Amino acid sequence: MPSVSRSTHSNHSPKNRGLAGARNTGIRHAQGEYIALLDSDDLWLPEKLEKLVNHLERSPQVGVAFSRSAFIDEAGNPLGTYQMPKLRGITAPYLLCRNPIGNGSAPLIRREVFEDIKYEAILYETLEDFYFDDRFRQSEDIECWIRIVLQTNWQIEGIPDALTLYRVNSESLSANVMKQLDSWEKVIEKTRTYAPEVVAKWESTARAYQLRYLARRCVRMQNGAMAVKLFHRSLQTRWQILLEEPRKTLITLAAAYLLWLLPKPVYRWSETIALKISGASQKRQILQEQVSGVVG
Repeated sequence: MPSVSRSTHSNHSPKNRGLAGARNTGIRHAQGEYIALLDSDDLWLPEKLEKLVNHLERSPQVGVAFSRSAFIDEAGNPLGTYQMPKLRGITAPYLLCRNPIGNGSAPLIRREVFEDIKYEAILYETLEDFYFDDRFRQSEDIECWIRIVLQTNWQIEGIPDALTLYRVNSESLSANVMKQLDSWEKVIEKTRTYAPEVVAKWESTARAYQLRYLARRCVRMQNGAMAVKLFHRSLQTRWQILLEEPRKTLITLAAAYLLWLLPKPVYRWSETIALKISGASQKRQILQEQVSGVVG
């Protein structure tokens, strides 16, 4: 089996370079043909690396492979729901609108990909190679994936198996959504410097989807008023998302308003039922795709 270097890290590197800095340090010291990232809160199933390496071995045009992720709580118990992104045909416009990889613990990346996107800079008194952008404290993942798709010929592709266990904790859920929006706007501005035509065409659409995503985060944080506000901003930015993704958009609308209007105990009861139904449907889809080999 080809060698794999694993970069395991907490949220901060020794010199307070943030998450991107910790990843860059790991990549600089990695020796393997493939590089995997594992955030300190998350877990991998035992077969994860083998399956992703096999996928890359079979797909020489794919530079970043990833698995789906199953949500677990702070104690490591499964929540019964999954991140269910698109797995193939991941383009730059799609990446501007969402992050299909979902979290930093999901991908396996060829070392060649990082060599193709690295750049030199003096951010900490000496000249160093950078892969992720140390200037970002949030959204560093999506900025890197966008750069890979726009600046190289490598493809990003996932497999249907849920092999990453992504921990949902109170700290991550209570993160300031407006800071996250600001960080996303900075990703757009950086992308504009080297791909102005792509950004000009897709910026409005991407912002609408980002606002809808943040509205869903507010729902998970039990902040109904903010969820409704962000959802309204999403529709004001591009109302056509109602036609492009009616199911997901209407579910976000319903969740935001029900959280805002219903008594908390009633909402939590309805949310529990909805998550059970959603999780069962997601699991069936994963099993069907594993059997058929057909992925979306």
